[in-house]
Amino acid sequence: MKTPLDILLPYQADWVNDQARFKIGMWARQTGKSFATAGEASRDCLTRPGQTWVCMSAGERQALEWMQKARQWSEAWQLAVDQYDETRDSAESLMKSAEIKFANGSRIIAIPANPATARGYSANLILDEFAFHEDQSKIWKAIYPSISNPLKGELKLRIVSTPNGQGNKFYDLWTKANAYSKHLLTIYDAVKRGLPLDPEALKAAIDDAEAWDQEYLCLFIDAAAILLPYELIALCESDVLSAAFEPSAVQYAGYDVGRKKDLSVYWEISKLADGSWTKEITPLEKTPYNEQYEFLCTKIPGVRRIAIDATGKGEMLAEELHRKFGAKVMQCTFTAPFKNEIFTRMKRAFEDRTVRIPISREIREDLHAIHKVAGKTGIIRYVAPHTDDGHSDRATALALALHAAHAGVEPGKILQLKSGSIISRALASRRERSLIG
Repeated sequence: MKTPLDILLPYQADWVNDQARFKIGMWARQTGKSFATAGEASRDCLTRPGQTWVCMSAGERQALEWMQKARQWSEAWQLAVDQYDETRDSAESLMKSAEIKFANGSRIIAIPANPATARGYSANLILDEFAFHEDQSKIWKAIYPSISNPLKGELKLRIVSTPNGQGNKFYDLWTKANAYSKHLLTIYDAVKRGLPLDPEALKAAIDDAEAWDQEYLCLFIDAAAILLPYELIALCESDVLSAAFEPSAVQYAGYDVGRKKDLSVYWEISKLADGSWTKEITPLEKTPYNEQYEFLCTKIPGVRRIAIDATGKGEMLAEELHRKFGAKVMQCTFTAPFKNEIFTRMKRAFEDRTVRIPISREIREDLHAIHKVAGKTGIIRYVAPHTDDGHSDRATALALALHAAHAGVEPGKILQLKSGSIISRALASRRERSLIG
């Protein structure tokens, strides 16, 4: 008799059918890790009523994508869903959790991983793309006691990820923890076992030897870290951006040119003594280049300077706009040193609280997805996963806008917060609320 598990590829079925209490999988990208872990959790909820599974993903977007797979599995098993909820403080705030409640008393919960949300759960646990979690060691210290507590029964632990450099908890567990059942899957292993994909075409398309070795051959080749943790982003979010429209403000802009399915994004900031306030963000999806050119021609007259991505397909667009508007248009080629410059500056702006952005799930996830990767050769790379919503295009547009604003600043000049200014008052109010709370 066939079951929904029959749709799994052989290596996915091996994972689901492995009943070891502790399992760790190091799988290449695009091989169906989340689909397999969601399948195991949903089957367990069906066959053992009253079970609870918690999946911690690297961010909100990944948590919701994993939960969608769990819902699809539940439908395949004909497991009756009693209720589905997402918990947030507001519509655009960071999701605390998403939960499916089944009629048989079982539950599946998905949460974006950080040490604060890791505590308080006693359940079977999935750490999805664990190598990409921020503060992995703190999460591990927070969550492991609840998994290993003998009073809670034999709860299961599943850890799956593509490698993300050395010097993190996932690396330590894979290389040192002998109590785990281990599943290693390179892209070539997956193809041999049924994955319908051409690995050589994929290798040619990525055109990055280190990224190929790590993300598809599962080699630990470098050190990586999240550029902007959620907590740092939250300190610069605001639902009041009226300062951006003050008459004394000077406008600067950044424009990231989309490739293939990526968005093109225009981000305009107003520069005040307090810092850079977001005035406008306009994403353009699948927009022909002539329409992008016309759009930018309406925007550039209102800004002092705009930094435009002039890499690849953006080169012609940037050249034409520079020809029309002159030095107001900065043509930016995305070399490794240039990326390091603009993303380092953007991180410093968040650390110094000299940037203000809207409270937006899409923007927050774009910013949080960027990783700073130090290769064996010492070259720094900035990487972000491709999703249905682009390739951290909003974050790149913001980094370009801050670059445009910085281009006119004298070397060594440091922007100070004025006492009693809008941002300093907002920060004082935030500190006061946190002390009260």
